[in-house]
Amino acid sequence: MSAPVRPTRVTNLADGEWHRLHPASPLLRGGLVLIAVLGFIIANLRERLVDMFLVIFAPDFGEDLDVEIETWRGDWANDPIGGIVTRGLVGWAIAGVAVLIVLLIVGFWLSWRMHTFRITPEAVEVRSGILFRSHRSARLDRVQGINVNRPLFARLFGTAKLEVSVAGQSANVQLSYLGSALADELRADILRLASGARAEKAATAADAAGAAKGPAGRAHVSAVIGQRVDEFLAPELDPSLAPPESVVHLPLGRVIGSTLLGGSTVWAIVLVAIIAVGVSTGQLWVLFSFVPAAIGLISYVWSRITKSLRYSIAGTPDGVRIGHGLLSTGNQTIPPGRIHAVEAHQWILWRPFGWWSIRINVAGQSVSAGNEAAQRTLVLPVGTVADVHRVLALLMPDAAAAVDPFVEAGLTGRDVAGGYSRTPRRGAWLRPFSWRRIGWAATDGVALIRRGWLLRRLVFVPLARMQSVAVSVGPLERMLRLATVRIHTVAGPVIPTLPAADRDEAVVLFERLADEAVERAARDTSHHWGAAPTRSQEGADAH
Repeated sequence: MSAPVRPTRVTNLADGEWHRLHPASPLLRGGLVLIAVLGFIIANLRERLVDMFLVIFAPDFGEDLDVEIETWRGDWANDPIGGIVTRGLVGWAIAGVAVLIVLLIVGFWLSWRMHTFRITPEAVEVRSGILFRSHRSARLDRVQGINVNRPLFARLFGTAKLEVSVAGQSANVQLSYLGSALADELRADILRLASGARAEKAATAADAAGAAKGPAGRAHVSAVIGQRVDEFLAPELDPSLAPPESVVHLPLGRVIGSTLLGGSTVWAIVLVAIIAVGVSTGQLWVLFSFVPAAIGLISYVWSRITKSLRYSIAGTPDGVRIGHGLLSTGNQTIPPGRIHAVEAHQWILWRPFGWWSIRINVAGQSVSAGNEAAQRTLVLPVGTVADVHRVLALLMPDAAAAVDPFVEAGLTGRDVAGGYSRTPRRGAWLRPFSWRRIGWAATDGVALIRRGWLLRRLVFVPLARMQSVAVSVGPLERMLRLATVRIHTVAGPVIPTLPAADRDEAVVLFERLADEAVERAARDTSHHWGAAPTRSQEGADAH
């Protein structure tokens, strides 16, 4: 027998019992599309609807009315509303619409009633469906991140969508929608349980949160409106969750400038040139072929700018917190031990300004999953070198001190600068422009690879989460005594590859990474950050 479903007013949702979502969830999930379709139909049939009401409520014209109806019968031969009026089926039509509305309301209620979730110490479970039931479960030890999104219309209802990202294809679990405050509380509960913290600690924190809120009373309309206004004006990141010095913000001018100087600018220039040449030579077909592409490019640029508004990256006790958005907001929390690779890269047009971008590989966030998933792998859209240092310290806190001296030389250095290895001169046959930049270094369980000329790249791979390492030698590389080293991680935008390395050095690197990865993985406890002892505690235990 299923466990009883408790109402959503329970403060502690991570109690192992089944709970329901916000009552407005069915409307926010599918009702908005229905309203949009209904509005489209009414807008296109408004004239027929006006004529229909004139016929229904018109005074008795006798024979004149019969003549008018016959005229309308000819005009409305293929019109559904005209057919309803001329055949005297208006009453049945209204009754049918009323029945449809009742069925929709009942369907929405059943959808809300049958959609439940629960949080246990082992997993997040969701049951849904009316005719066809589904039961999804996400293990807490495989949680890769938690995303809280607040679309504009959902914010009007004071709700938010919580998504638990789990390693595996299509394994994510969504809770659409929860009360905005409950979504934040539930995220904290899930992260606390996933961290390996003791159940007593989680229960104490939940009780403290409930005691701080006090008894809930019946809110007046003015209080609800005031609460919505406060939610719209409140900062995306609670200042109590992260020290101000760890928060990285993006100036609006830098966001706009970097977007306009990105790779899309090159395509925009090409499209404008093609359209101008086509129009000047009378080839008007280019308007139908390339103008839609230009509109799509402008839409892409605009979305990049809007998604970077109010962008912030900060370190919290439960991982890296990334937030963005102005009207529709979203934030992502990446727990410790979930990042498999980090890449700082610089487009050539950004070079005069010293701007860099940072992407990561996280399990369950492959770029092939769509634009939204790809956006989540971008942790720093554009920042200075100082921002790169701060973000790297947030992403790799245990190795930040050891990695920091290698960052400057990795970003802009050449040859053997900064302790990096050097690609032999014969590598210029394969990499004529970037062979001086290619190199690798390793420190404190992190492998660093730098490469690229048109697009500079500096890749960091925590060896504790390395999947495998491979050395490949092609025909030309064999002739030049070169090799390529590839470090395999989870799928993502970052591809750790060391090209054109000396063959003997590649073999040494292969053996070193393979041995150290096994050792680091055996000692790694970052995935249970709540239960792992701190370094100070480890030092005290050693004494």
